[in-house]
Amino acid sequence: MLDAVGNDLRELAAACSQLAFDTEDKTISAAAVARYHKGRAEVTGFNVADSAIEGRLGDALEQLRWALGTGVAPVLLVSALAGGLRSLAKVGSAPRNLRGGQLAGHVGMPPWKVDRVRRQLNGWGPDGLSRAIQAVAEADEQVKGGGADPAYALEHTVQVIVASRTGR
Repeated sequence: MLDAVGNDLRELAAACSQLAFDTEDKTISAAAVARYHKGRAEVTGFNVADSAIEGRLGDALEQLRWALGTGVAPVLLVSALAGGLRSLAKVGSAPRNLRGGQLAGHVGMPPWKVDRVRRQLNGWGPDGLSRAIQAVAEADEQVKGGGADPAYALEHTVQVIVASRTGR
């Protein structure tokens, strides 16, 4: 449970209570803990950014809430979102005749990341990318003291990113 939830006693108590309620045979095993909580403590801003950029709204919001709940600073989450969108802009605006190592060198990324960003570019156009970058800039201002609720600003930003990707 510590690996999944963290060491905050209130969080542990709430997770244990919920797990006891949800476990049908009333035997709480490592498998039951893994089924309900596996991987949640390891959520980073990069996970949130990847999910949002790929258009997976439910996953992105769930990961965002877990990240905030486990102490990831809102500023770091905004930074990850901005970095992901910058990568899209770099790869998307690179000359089309560059391939593999040439493209990686041109945009200043390792080849594996270029491949990932290329896959993420599906569904993105210049207008949507512009809207998403503007939303992240506004969230940056909000989480650095310009707004009352950083979590709300981040959730709104994730929604705008996903909607911008699909053109909705």
